[in-house]
Amino acid sequence: MNGTFTYIMLTMMFALAGAASGQSKVATAPDSSAPGSLASGIAVTGSLRSRVEGFDWFEPTSGSNAYAYSGNILRIRFSQTLETWDWSAEFAAPFLLGLPSNAAGPGAQGALGLGSNYFTANSGSQNTAMIFPKQLYARFTQFGTRKASSLKIGRFEFQDGSETSPKNATLANLKLNRVNQRLIGSFGWSDVGRSFDGIQYSYSKPGGTLTFMGAVPTRGVFQVDGWGWNKAAVGYTSFAKPWQRGVHAAETRLFAIYYDDWRRGVVKTDNRPLALRSSDFSNLRIWTVGGNSLHLFDTKKGAFDALIWGAVQGGDWGVQTQSAYAIDAEAGYQPEISPNLPPLAKLKPWFRGGYSVASGDDNPADGSHGTFFQILPTPRPYARFPFFNMMNNIDRFGSLTLRPHAKVTVSSEFHSLSLQSAKDLWYAGGGVFQPWTFGYQGRNTSGAKSLGNLYDTSVEYRYNARVTFTAYLGYVQGLAAMRQIYPAGKDGAFGYGEMLYRF
Repeated sequence: MNGTFTYIMLTMMFALAGAASGQSKVATAPDSSAPGSLASGIAVTGSLRSRVEGFDWFEPTSGSNAYAYSGNILRIRFSQTLETWDWSAEFAAPFLLGLPSNAAGPGAQGALGLGSNYFTANSGSQNTAMIFPKQLYARFTQFGTRKASSLKIGRFEFQDGSETSPKNATLANLKLNRVNQRLIGSFGWSDVGRSFDGIQYSYSKPGGTLTFMGAVPTRGVFQVDGWGWNKAAVGYTSFAKPWQRGVHAAETRLFAIYYDDWRRGVVKTDNRPLALRSSDFSNLRIWTVGGNSLHLFDTKKGAFDALIWGAVQGGDWGVQTQSAYAIDAEAGYQPEISPNLPPLAKLKPWFRGGYSVASGDDNPADGSHGTFFQILPTPRPYARFPFFNMMNNIDRFGSLTLRPHAKVTVSSEFHSLSLQSAKDLWYAGGGVFQPWTFGYQGRNTSGAKSLGNLYDTSVEYRYNARVTFTAYLGYVQGLAAMRQIYPAGKDGAFGYGEMLYRF
């Protein structure tokens, strides 16, 4: 989306909003004298997220793997809710300070942490900033007398799985953190993020919600210039149905995704020799069909939860045929602790564990591409130290969440990571974010399968409704694959401190 088109859209929205204010009832009309609103009933909200990130990446033979930098993003949103429609215009200004200039190793060692990605994606600038429209849409919430439908047109953020939010708080938390954004996401944890230019339609009744989204992903994620498009598009449809029977609450979703990447001159990341990949500029045309089901049993002995998620893929990976799959199975338990044990009762522990596997490719020369393609996800919720993703991956994990205070959440995770196929690559990344970069990185582990053991802990402190502080530290005990690529030092660490202020 170029600057002229964005300006025209914004001008039209404000003009329409002004006309609508005089013709239709405003559903929520703030007092013009109240903070955060304008005289016309337009609400003004925003946020500032400031983060210091530090990497001690696996040790290369050359290049800087230990460094810190500052990643920040300011977002300001203007919005108005009318009787039959609403609109939103949000602008983002990411600014990155002190990026490392030498955080790249030779050969397969590659980028030494996310600081290297930011530096490379922004033309080698150590300090960089930009302002661009993050969201710019109109949403129509009533068609005639019917209010079951909603149609959004413009630039917006989208996360697959977020079409509905369960009424049960535990299920809603589980869905937010373990289902949403696995395949399509806003990459909101990065210091720039991703948006989509297109349409989103939903039809919701008590029996379920039908959703369709068709859009082009914008630039961003690591590149601070989020104005333009990429030559790729995604279509998504889903049906989600909640239900409850006694102590059993659940939600089930079925989805289908079609992804087309028609960029020319961009070399695909896969396990074929470079000479073959460099001559394959045919489209990616990948279809994905899958679903998930979440369950909670709230009993006198505590709350038991279970989750199953899976998908299969077909289509064209350039000149190859796509044939891949991914499965995730998880379970958890929140014990009912006697009030006679006040220290334990205050912690409110939540134990969870699971196993996920996503296929890899066993034969780079057979004309079939067997690596599961994660499309356009937000990898970080599932890889809190984001050196891996779901592609060619086996992840055995366990987690413990403690809530010692209404304002404090402590979460620790353990991941035992390995490759599904030793003949494929170790992959990282989250999809297209600029026209000339494929969006995924792959490293050849020379037949080694064991990736590493990840131990991490995060602490979130919600100071008040507007201010939240977060600290995270992750440590990787590198195994055979890391030893193969980084013989000088197979272990790595990553941490950050963050302040989020909403206004």
